[in-house]
Amino acid sequence: MAYRNPVPTVDIIIELIDRPQRPIVLIERHNPPYGWAIPGGFIDYGELAELAARREAEEEIGLQVELIEQFHVYSDPNRDPRQHTLSVVFIATATGEPKAGDDAKGVGIFESWQVPTNLCFDHDRILRDYWRYRHYNIRPLLTSE
Repeated sequence: MAYRNPVPTVDIIIELIDRPQRPIVLIERHNPPYGWAIPGGFIDYGELAELAARREAEEEIGLQVELIEQFHVYSDPNRDPRQHTLSVVFIATATGEPKAGDDAKGVGIFESWQVPTNLCFDHDRILRDYWRYRHYNIRPLLTSE
């Protein structure tokens, strides 16, 4: 019998600490599914999740990040239309000007009230949880939704 497991990924909510209000960086995806997304990607075999997060941030937005904390894990089997993924989400900080790279068609800097509505995957839920945590110090609940 062949076993199938979710594919591990990382997403990095990157706060630009050299700007007022600490806005976050989102990428506009170059490949399907199209839309805006939190920078991130697949964890390579044998790679630590933390190293994957730093690597993906540098590849996608050209910035070195400092990982501040592991925020939450999102594992809804329907979170990615391509396959079942499990994402370890980190909160990180960076300074400088992000530039689109790797599979990013564009890059944007957003305050909570400016976030685009055409977000990919479950990134609307992740960002909703993040803003609640950032503004009210309320962590996401563990749920089976």
